Parts: sequence; structure tokens; C-alpha cells
Amino acid sequence: MKEILKQIKKIEREQLRRQRSPLARYNKGKVHLKQMSFHKCLKRNRWVFGGNRSGKTECGAVETVWLARGNHPFRRNKPNISCWVVSLSQAVQREVAQQKILYYLDPLWIDDVVMLTGSKGSPANGVIDYILVKNVFGGTSKIAFKSCEAGREKFQGASLDFVWFDEEPPKDVYDECKMRVLDRQGHIFGTMTPLKGLSWVYDEIYLNSHNSKEVWCVFMEWADNPYLAVDEINEMSKSMSADMLQSRRFGKFTCGQGLVYSEFGEANVIEPFDVPYDWQDALSIDPGLSNPLSCHWYARDYDGNVYVVAEHYEADKTVAYHAEKIRQISNSLNWKRTKCGNIEALCDSAANQRTLNGQKSVAELFAENGISVNTCVNKSVYSGINKVKALLKPLNGNPKLFVFANCVNMIREFKGYLWGANDSPVKRDDHAMDELRYYCANLAERKQPVQKTWVQLDKERLSRKLRGYNL
Repeated sequence: MKEILKQIKKIEREQLRRQRSPLARYNKGKVHLKQMSFHKCLKRNRWVFGGNRSGKTECGAVETVWLARGNHPFRRNKPNISCWVVSLSQAVQREVAQQKILYYLDPLWIDDVVMLTGSKGSPANGVIDYILVKNVFGGTSKIAFKSCEAGREKFQGASLDFVWFDEEPPKDVYDECKMRVLDRQGHIFGTMTPLKGLSWVYDEIYLNSHNSKEVWCVFMEWADNPYLAVDEINEMSKSMSADMLQSRRFGKFTCGQGLVYSEFGEANVIEPFDVPYDWQDALSIDPGLSNPLSCHWYARDYDGNVYVVAEHYEADKTVAYHAEKIRQISNSLNWKRTKCGNIEALCDSAANQRTLNGQKSVAELFAENGISVNTCVNKSVYSGINKVKALLKPLNGNPKLFVFANCVNMIREFKGYLWGANDSPVKRDDHAMDELRYYCANLAERKQPVQKTWVQLDKERLSRKLRGYNL
């Protein structure tokens, strides 16, 4: 009986030890919502852009331990995982990523530690080459550490399940690591503070310039971390410049020019829904041949909210091709038409111009293909931008401009639309921004529809029938 009680107490002590372990206490009690959104995301290319002390590195370390152990709560687990943890240098590896992984990795789970420098008896004080971890499926996982300062050649040859980038790697190292996870259909993730300005990460990940369905990112700031005191956050914020605050606190990308639409954020992007027919307002087109043609479908409710509900965005195509795509999308939306059956759209006045190679203007070609374009649009850049800004974030109240999440090219342009010289936006990747401005600059006050009597409705029905419309 004494032996049984002894074993029970031993089991109870072990249960208590496990309950108090850092990994068991991770996001228990106080929950870091941004960290959990990262862990729950199933995309293959995930990034956390966070300020210092925002909790971003914890994400990478816990994710690595969960995957290596085979007990990730949200992803499909596998035995015998092979992965890399990539730091900028061996010194940074020792002080940051390596320390975090050792903190969350229970010593009982470690099969072996191989060192580059220092003693395996005290791995935290040296530089680790790799750690062999006992996987819950009975196999062994390998967490290897790599340094960007070694150069791209040191990243060749391996076949991996995942790679964690602790801070922003050089582009060639990133590209090489993408190849390492290809044959295992693996994934990559990064945690970084964007201190290098508008680097390749800004274009490829944040702007998602390739429109990859597997790219995902989230911003973390000090206020997202439930373990940071509000007084401490306020005091630290006072000691920093505006630019430093953007990167060090909010994890935002900064540059000399600045964003035109700094008001644009998560609150302006919404999931698509079925838009009522009477909300349909207009299409707006910025024409392009070698450059992309940008066309978006705009709806307005009776509270003055604007919704961008669909997009067509493509380059190197003819007017006939674009018109066919616009008709297809309009049909899928049951979009309103004129009495002649045409689709109406606002369009850049440049569409009226004829080129030396063509006898007809773009506007005329659109008309021949069933798209009636109104080129009398207000093209004032200054007033148009101010109207867009007022809709994105009014002085009082909630946003009044919402973009459906499937309008990926407009969202990307919003994020990369920058001020240049002479208080003018940089003329680069701005096609959706131009036609959005045309639409917003030409907005008129929308009134509630007048309730019609049944007699008026019957007269309208008979009138349409006489004209040949079965509506």
C-alpha cells in the first residue's frame, strides 16, 4: 500500500510539474488573441509583423516546439519532423530564438543536443547546431539552427517540413528555404520587426504582390500583449519618435514618403455578402493595355456606406476581352443594366483618345462591346483623395468605405500607395486607386427610395411590358 501511495504522489508531482511548465501555461488565463490567430491559421506562408516585446517571437518558438513534438493543437501532426530555425547571426540565435525554444522545450523531451560552440550540458550559453526532440508518435524530430550570415549556399540540399525565420532574412535565403519545403509540401513562417523599410517582405508578403492564396500576415503591437502594463506602454511611447513608434511599437513598415491612405486598415476589409439589388451603384474603370485594366463594382446603402464588391484586374488584354470579363462578373452579380441592355461605368477621360494605331477610342470600343462608359469624371487628385480618406475613417463614427476581401488587387494597392514629391502620389501600381478616386469624387447624395403605390408599380410594369422588357 505504501508503494502504491508513493507512486500516486509521484504521478501527482509530475502532473503538477507539467501543468506549471511554460508550454502548458502558454495563452492560458491571459490570452494573446493575435498569437492564437497565428497558430490557428493554416496557410503555408505566415508572418507576424510585431513591435519589440509584442509577443511575436513567442509565436515562432511555440509553433516550432508544437510541430516538432507532434502535438500542435490546430495543424495535422506528423512524426520525424525536420525543420530549420533561421536567425540573422549566431549571436542573435543564441540570445533570442534558441533561448525561447529551450524555454518552451521540456528537458525530458530532448534526446540530444549537438553544439557548434559551448557545452551540451549548458546549451543556453553556447551556439546550438541542432536539437533532437522526442516526437509523441514515437519518432525523433530535428530542430536545426541556421544563420543568414553564412550565406545562401549553406541553405542548400535539405528537405524540410517547415522553416521559422526569426527576423527578416535576405531575399536569396528566403527563396532557397522555400525550395527546401517544396517536396514535403511544407510551410514557412516568420516573426519580425520591420526595421528595413519597404524591403522585399513589404512587397511579397504584406502587399502579397503575387496574390498567393497561401500568404497570410498579422500585425502585433504592445497593446496586444496582455502581459505588458498600460503605464509602461504609455511611458515608453512618449520617448520615441513617430517613425520609431510605427516600427518598434506597432510593427509597421515605414518609409520616407508615407502612405497616402494611412487610414486604411482591417476594419475596411470585410467578407463578401449578397448585396441587395437596390444598393448597386456604379462600375469604375481605369483602362490599360500593357498596364492592368482595373474595374470595380461599387454599391451604396442608404446610410451612405460604400462597398467595393467585385473586381476585374488584368494586363495585356484587348478591350473586347475586358468587356467580356466585365459582362461575366456583372451577370454573376445580377448587376443592373440600361434599357438598352448595356452596363454603365465611370471611366478615365483618357479613354476618349485615339491612338495612331487605331481609328476608334477605348470608349468607343467599350460601347461596341456593351459597356457604356461615362468619361466626364472628376479627376482632381487632391479632392478625390480627401473624399476617399473621409470615407475610410470619418472624423466621427465608423468607417464608411468597405472592400470585399476578394478584391485582392485593390487591397494590395491601398497598402502600397505612397506619397512622392510635390505632395503627389507616386505613379506606380495605382490603377485601382485611380478608379476608386473617380468613383468617390463623383458621389452624389443618395436619398431613400420613395415608397410607390400599387397603382404606380402596375403602371411601371405595363410600361416595361409595352417596351418589350419582361421585368
